[in-house]
Amino acid sequence: MQRWRGLEDIPQDWGRSVVTIGSYDGVHRGHQLIIGRAVAAARELGVPSVVVTFDPHPSEVVRPGSHPPILAPYDRRAELMAGLGVDALLILPFTAEFSQLSPADFIVKVLVDKLHARAVIEGPNFRFGHRAAGNVDFLRELGSTYDYEVDVVDLVERGEAGGGVPFSSTLARRLVSEGDMDGAAEILGRPHRVEGVVVRGAQRGRELGYPTANVETQPHTAIPADGVYAGWLTADGERMPAAISVGTNVQFDATERTVEAYAIDRVGLDLYGMHVAVDFLAYVRGMAKFESLDGLLEAIADDVKRARVLTDAYDMKR
Repeated sequence: MQRWRGLEDIPQDWGRSVVTIGSYDGVHRGHQLIIGRAVAAARELGVPSVVVTFDPHPSEVVRPGSHPPILAPYDRRAELMAGLGVDALLILPFTAEFSQLSPADFIVKVLVDKLHARAVIEGPNFRFGHRAAGNVDFLRELGSTYDYEVDVVDLVERGEAGGGVPFSSTLARRLVSEGDMDGAAEILGRPHRVEGVVVRGAQRGRELGYPTANVETQPHTAIPADGVYAGWLTADGERMPAAISVGTNVQFDATERTVEAYAIDRVGLDLYGMHVAVDFLAYVRGMAKFESLDGLLEAIADDVKRARVLTDAYDMKR
């Protein structure tokens, strides 16, 4: 999959294409329907498919300080989109100047002059241009002028998550923040992932016999509620069952909120400075302060046992 950052990165000889535009944070199951339709339409027409997204999230520019928690960083989104068959990903820097583009100018500058859109695939609530004044009706209206078709994917994905309301990034973020990893996974189509670089912490886990990878997460990352979770730690392409702790270390009166993963039964791992991924499968228990060190060690041993059972059961079902 080709990746472009900014309109200037698009090859000058780029021909017609099928385009879909959106934030697509998380590339959840609802997003997959739209992106999948774009990929299928592109194959039918014999042209490439392009996903257009923005960095930073438009809300941060329009309303500074309102950046929503991120379900998936751009590299992860690119990986997921490539898995859906997308041919090219265009990340547009969303600046104050860019936010002033009228819907008509957006169509001309992006869809017509650069991507030469043959078709545009969107959901029914798609908005674009200055003050989000453009909608799918306006997109269709200009399609007759600029020779592109518009297909609105009016399919709603829903399930038990969130009480049966339609799947959305907003709902997924809420469920993650509540520690409902089952619900978040139902929306995302996979366990929620947090990424970052392993940094040195207080090393208390090592002293207790359970060395953890202290993950310095990226800004605005959607981090689950405080607690202990079962999941996986992936480093250098290796996926390892893990017991994961999120929050402040109340046992030692720490104040900094951290994400720490213990790779079960792994000895001698040296992950400092490495970029790793932590996938959250299930909530195990809340954070607690124990009356003694023995009580803490007993709880950690039980956490590890439960995490091993949960991850093994998940892998066996796949």
